[in-house]
This record gives sequence, structure tokens and C-alpha cells, in this order.
Amino acid sequence: MMNTVTPGLPFTEILEQGFAALQTCNKGMPAWFNETCSRAFDVFRLEGFPARKNENYKYTFLEPFFTSVYKIQESPEEVGIATEEIFRCDVPELNTHLILLINGFYHGKELLKVLPEGVIIGSLREAIKQHPSLVKKHYGRYTALMNDPFAELNLALSSDGFFMYIPDGVQFDTPVQIINIALNKDERFINNHNLIIAGKKSMARIVVCDHSLSPQKFILNSGTEVFADEDSRVEFYKLQNSHNHSVQISSVAVSQESNSNVINNYITLHGGLIRNNLMVTLNGKEAVNDSSGIMLADKMQQIDNFVHIQHQSPGCESRQLFRGILDDLATGVFTGKILVAKDAQKTQAYQENNNILLSADAKARTKPQLEIYADDVKCSHGATVGQLDRDAFFYLRARGIPEKEARLMLLHAFAHKVLEKISIGPLRERYDELINKRLRGEFSRCNNCSVKCG
Repeated sequence: MMNTVTPGLPFTEILEQGFAALQTCNKGMPAWFNETCSRAFDVFRLEGFPARKNENYKYTFLEPFFTSVYKIQESPEEVGIATEEIFRCDVPELNTHLILLINGFYHGKELLKVLPEGVIIGSLREAIKQHPSLVKKHYGRYTALMNDPFAELNLALSSDGFFMYIPDGVQFDTPVQIINIALNKDERFINNHNLIIAGKKSMARIVVCDHSLSPQKFILNSGTEVFADEDSRVEFYKLQNSHNHSVQISSVAVSQESNSNVINNYITLHGGLIRNNLMVTLNGKEAVNDSSGIMLADKMQQIDNFVHIQHQSPGCESRQLFRGILDDLATGVFTGKILVAKDAQKTQAYQENNNILLSADAKARTKPQLEIYADDVKCSHGATVGQLDRDAFFYLRARGIPEKEARLMLLHAFAHKVLEKISIGPLRERYDELINKRLRGEFSRCNNCSVKCG
């Protein structure tokens, strides 16, 4: 079911109509859920789309993309194809629990699964119905801290998404693979919200793959909240691979308690315009966060990574490594904020952003920011924008390696530094292969799909 949109209607009115229709569909949901949605939409009404003067969106002005007549989907629909059969994100030698989200909605016969040792995975909407007190404690709480209009809009317009709960003491090391698919016959504004709750001394691995199976324009506005309780470990890997007519906005809010360890890793292969918002709050002592990403962009693609790490407690450590390889007219943006609160003594925070430009017209914008209120800290940041290392290039050429191959070897080594952050061996090897193909021009979106979308 989708809202009927009048051509020529301003996008803000489309959002109003879509929100009203969603509220009707959500009448059977708990009151607190609908109140959270309403509160988030009120915030968006007040703030609107980020203006050019908004420093957080200085290099990426998104409002012009919200001019088409995008439809907002209020409930799941039949896709008409056996998605499980035609689409596989194959990773050899990697056993995963596979979850499908199609146009923002959970797709599967069993909406919520309780696995051995009490792990719960499945539809967020169903989790709200079956485990309301568990979800209510976390839902929307961390998104609100982002102070971002798209994150609020996601909270307002999402009716479903992925849910995972790992009880205290459970080491669930089998990765959960979420295939987030855009499959639309018309221009669509897709929202989904994911919630991951890791109990004390628990462990989880989540692999999210964003893909498109149709050539039509779409905007994907996804939101994810991750709560890592004391002594837990969460690994969150995200692969982005959609066509050049897509706009993807991803907002991930992470809240960490004492001695927790969270990995955030982004591999961006393809997409028209991509904005990744990542906010990490280190609430407990000696929590560790490792965030990294590699973007590969060409043609007129634009990729913007915005990372905000807040150190609120003593003895925490954060590491950021974001890299970009940009060709043709592509633009890469990185904004990295580190805030160290007054009481967060013994903080260690490191940030590095490196970019390689392969053409005269490619652009890289980098904006590191440190805001430090404690005096006993170790903080550093560095940013580089340039071409391939000429000395290394001539070294390889002097040893008889052809020019093209030498160039590819250096680019591959540059990207591989980010892949080293991935602890899952088969996944790291698969991503390494995809990046190598992308650099060689042999890879155009995902070749594991039998649907030829153009």
C-alpha cells in the first residue's frame, strides 16, 4: 500500500500525506511507538531540510534531490519475484543468517525468530508487538542525540526494519547478513529503521548490504541504532552498492557502555549520492570504537561521510580511518568530529582521512574537528588529498611491472588498509575481490543478481 501523490505537490506536502497515511496504518501499534513517530516528525517540521548554512551539510546540499514525485510506502507489498532465488550476496565459506528487507519492510515467512540461547532476530515491527518493553527502552533514544533532520524523518516514517537482541553472556559469532533491497517500479522514498541490542558480555556480527534491483530513482533513508552494553562486542559492516539514480542517506547511532568494543566499517562501491551519518557516544569507562570506510567514486557520484564521536567517560579510545579513491567528476567528503567531555580524562582519539584523486576534476573535501574539554588526553588527526605515491609507482615500474598494473597495485593497497579492519576472514576476502574488480572497471554494481536493471 502506498499513498496517492498529486503531481506537482511540494515534497513537504508529500511527506505530510505520507505521515498521515502511516499513522492510520499504525493504529494497532503501541501508543509509545506512535508518540515517538509524531515527536520525530514535529522535529523535522521545525527544522526542515538542512540549509546550505548548516555546517554539518556544508558540502552536500540534499534538498534539490527532493523534487520528484516520490511515493511513500506504508506497508509491505508483493514483489512478484522469488527474491531469495534471484539475489545472492555470495561470500564463499561464510555461513550467515540471511535477512531480507525490501523497500524498507522485512521479507520472510517467519517475522521473528528466537534462536538458541535466546537471540531474537527479525522484523522490528513484529518485535515492537511481541517485546514492547525491550524495544521501548532503546527505540529512538540514540537517534534523538544525532540532532539530524534526516534521522528524525527516518524515525517518523519507518514502519519496519531489522531487529536483533543478544542476551547477556551470549557469544553469537555467526554473522547476520541483512540484504536491504530497493525494488521499485516508480520513484520511491524508502525508510527503514533497525535496532540492535547487545547485552552484557555478548557478541554479535552484522553485515548490511544495500542494493537496488530496478533502475528507477529512489531515495533510501535508513536509520540504525546500536546499543552495546558492558563488556560486549558488536561488529557492524555496511556495503553500499546501488545505481547512479539513487540517493542514500544512512544514519547510524551507537551507544556504548563500559569496556564495550564496537567496529563500524563502510565499503562504498557505487551510488549516485550517498550521505553516511555516524554518531558514536562512549558512555562507559574504557569503551573502544573503531570506525573506518573506503569510498570508490567516479562519473558524477558524490559520497559524504560524517562521523561524530563523543567521549563522555574516562579511559575510552576511538579510532577513525576513512579513505577515498575519486575519478572523473566525483566528489568525496569527510567530516570527522571528536568531542572529549570534561570528565573524559585519559581519552585516546585518533582520526585519519586520506584521498587519492585520479582526475583533475575529482574533488575531495575534508574537515577534521576536535573539541576537547579534558586536559589529560591523547588526540590526533590528519588529512591528505593528492595523487598516487610517485616514488612507489616508479619503484614498481623499475621492477618491470606494467604501468596499469602498478597503478592498480597501489590503489588496491591504499584501499586494503580499511579492509584490514574487518575481522571476518571470508568477508574481508570477498570485499577485497569486489574492490579489485571495481578498480579494474570490471564491476558495475552487483554481478550476483540475475535481474538486469541497466
